[in-house]
Amino acid sequence: MDGYREVYAIPLTAAVIEEEASRRIFAKGPRRVTVAGTRLNPTTAYPTKPDSFVSPASHIRTYMHLSVHLVLALLAGLALRLFFVTHISPFTGDTKFYEELAKNWLYHGVYGLFVNGQLLPVDMRMPGYPSFLAAIYAVFGRGGRAIMGVQAIVDLGTCVLAALIAARLAPARKRKLVATIALWLAALCPFTASYSAVVLTEVLATFLTTLALLIFAFLLSHPGMQRPLQSFDRKSLLSAVGWFLFGGIFVGVGTLVRPEAPLLLVAVGIVLVVRWHRRADWRKLVLAVSWMAVGLLIPLTPWAARNARTMGRIEFLAPRFAETQGDFIARGFYEWTRTWMTKFGEAYLVTWKLDKAPIRVETLPDSAFDSTAERARVEVLLSRYNSDLGMSPVLDREFALLARERTARRPLRTYFFIPLSRAWMMWFTPRIELLPYSGKLWPPDEYWRGNPTDFEVTLGYGILNCIYLALAVVGAWRCRKHPALALIVAFVVVRTVFLTQLQTVEPRYVVVCFPAILAIGAAAFANPGRENGASGGRKA
Repeated sequence: MDGYREVYAIPLTAAVIEEEASRRIFAKGPRRVTVAGTRLNPTTAYPTKPDSFVSPASHIRTYMHLSVHLVLALLAGLALRLFFVTHISPFTGDTKFYEELAKNWLYHGVYGLFVNGQLLPVDMRMPGYPSFLAAIYAVFGRGGRAIMGVQAIVDLGTCVLAALIAARLAPARKRKLVATIALWLAALCPFTASYSAVVLTEVLATFLTTLALLIFAFLLSHPGMQRPLQSFDRKSLLSAVGWFLFGGIFVGVGTLVRPEAPLLLVAVGIVLVVRWHRRADWRKLVLAVSWMAVGLLIPLTPWAARNARTMGRIEFLAPRFAETQGDFIARGFYEWTRTWMTKFGEAYLVTWKLDKAPIRVETLPDSAFDSTAERARVEVLLSRYNSDLGMSPVLDREFALLARERTARRPLRTYFFIPLSRAWMMWFTPRIELLPYSGKLWPPDEYWRGNPTDFEVTLGYGILNCIYLALAVVGAWRCRKHPALALIVAFVVVRTVFLTQLQTVEPRYVVVCFPAILAIGAAAFANPGRENGASGGRKA
């Protein structure tokens, strides 16, 4: 039938109607759709026949069901976050930098730090989170509780975004169930909730990353994106380009908070290249990547212009080691630690002591040495450092030489096994770094007798972390054919690989991925099966 498409034997539900309406966003020209023999208006996507009218009461019951869960989940999530606010110290090593940058920017008009009594502009931290703090100070004053309250609200917004991603991954018939489960999982996740109680970038970075993930998940899973570029009309093309631009903008805003945020665009680019590798799709690929890049640069350009004007150099990102101009960075020393360091706690023994405290060879793990002679060599190098607590360029070169020798001797260790161990430690950890517990479980008898509460909390957090990841594996299998899943998996893999190359092993950097992990985990509760029922359909 010209201008019509008939779909039979599909029960008329809000989910199916929404799915049909979604499929026509990029369609060329209006067309009418019938569901279960009922003609739908192309602009409203609702039945036009009186005998097929959907009772408003059914919609009210659906919305009340969702609203009740939304309110209850958010209230429970708020209570959990307030609990952490009252039980966690809000100050960490990076807190003082963010707070001082925010106060100096707000009260003195300079994005900088006081050095020897003089306020100097710096570019060592991205300005997104300090501007967030400055806005809170301007409205509520300098009380720490105001920061925690605003962060709790932002984090609850992330929970809603996670539910929307889960709904996108689920079959139409299961969207309400999966979205509700994802909302509860995210609201009650202590790993993300605990960061509402500290002055760190994680809450804001997680919100912006999840928002960008939602946009790209919608784009990459939309059936219209598979059509040839020539079939797009002007309105459809502008709509698609606009969403790629907006996704890039949100990633750019996220980059102002955390400089590694563009890794999400790397993941999007990988998925697009795989999907549009044919020559006929190259124009679509170039168009999408170009507008994402434009969107990324829009928020970053003012920051780069400020650096060019104030610092004398164009920089879109903060320095990798958060250094100021002229600082000496012990890159050779960090290269050496990357040949053996696999645990978060080892940063306290070595990396974060550099230029501040003595580093003792007896505190290093056995993996730092390949032989007795090498241990003696490291001991001599560290004794030279400990003499004045300074890492000189000459000493740093000797650590670099030691790192190269270790890598040449066992290249797989440096390039594969150490990164793999770091990835394992970042993902399979109890995540108690913000809590007043040791995080140690082995040997179990010793730690159980020494502090049962510490042992129980650590073990419980470790088990919960494994449950979340196991649910994500099951959910990924059940929605394995969904295009948006490839994006989330690519993002998690790309980000994890990047994090294994940093000078420390910090599990908090993967917290940004947890809303997406929980969204996939919620899909584990969507039973596999044919979405449209057992009966088949035919076209007119």
